[in-house]
Amino acid sequence: MRVLVTGGAGYIGSHTLLELMAQGHDVCVLDNYSNATPEVLNRVRGLSNGNVTDFTGDVRDPAILNRVMQDFRPEAVIHFAGLKAVGESEEKPLLYYDVNVGGTLALLHAMDRVGCKNIIFSSSATVYGEPVYLPYDEAHPTAPMSVYGQSKLMAENILTNWAKATAGTSAVLLRYFNPVGAHHSAKIGEDPKDIPNNLMPFIAQVAVGKRDALTVFGEDYDTPDGTGLRDYIHVVDLARAHVAAINYADKSTGARPFNIGTGQSYSVRDMVAAFERACGSPIKTKQAPRRAGDIAAMQADASRAAAELGWTAEHGLDDMTASTWAWQSANPNGYDN
Repeated sequence: MRVLVTGGAGYIGSHTLLELMAQGHDVCVLDNYSNATPEVLNRVRGLSNGNVTDFTGDVRDPAILNRVMQDFRPEAVIHFAGLKAVGESEEKPLLYYDVNVGGTLALLHAMDRVGCKNIIFSSSATVYGEPVYLPYDEAHPTAPMSVYGQSKLMAENILTNWAKATAGTSAVLLRYFNPVGAHHSAKIGEDPKDIPNNLMPFIAQVAVGKRDALTVFGEDYDTPDGTGLRDYIHVVDLARAHVAAINYADKSTGARPFNIGTGQSYSVRDMVAAFERACGSPIKTKQAPRRAGDIAAMQADASRAAAELGWTAEHGLDDMTASTWAWQSANPNGYDN
């Protein structure tokens, strides 16, 4: 199948390209490189020994979208392109709605113009907000606590309405929990442009000497060790979920959300200890008060994905930390090596 991957040079997108190509799909990337570098695609080509068609441009730009659609004629789209920092979204709400919601609207219009009927959407477990119960299932109420989460839920609603109103279309909404880890080759991995917003890349940068210490925000949560619990998923498992979603979309219509997680949660202290095992050195930490908007615990019920997509996570915590350390130690400055 011909698959257009918006934001395909990013962390999750690059790993997904490899999984798609391994299953025989033809891929095309549209990326503006605001949080990525063209070097990523060079490494993907090297690892896959395959062809990656790519266009440079913004997903909000109708002209580049029309060119991509006319030249590549995708049969399905995986839509990663977007902004994802919770804190930044509170400071720049209009930008987040413009990129995450406006980009989705522009993409759907472009798909309609060429009759492309299948889309896999990169959503987030942040659409759930404060847990009413755990683990979250897809029926859990959606009440996002950030502009970022609101923008993802708005895009989900747009996709749901589009799929309902447009005959023969399928929108698969993948609600990620916390992607971590790297490809086993250590050739591609997570490379934040600035100070990492997420736990694992920050720990990795402390381990490699780029950061002095990990700040632990809050040790007074109602959890076993007082730090926040999260459901982490290996990025390769997450990439495989997109291939499963492509196969599902090809045989179904309408919109359907799926949790993509492991069903197992780990605390900040658990993650630090696991990374210390991986790198063989202590990780320095320092304490700080809770951050506004952070919740005590998140955990996925991913049984729907198992039953309907035929997908389950395969990698455990030690795989996640060992692969992250292999990537970070081999590429201490990310793709700028």
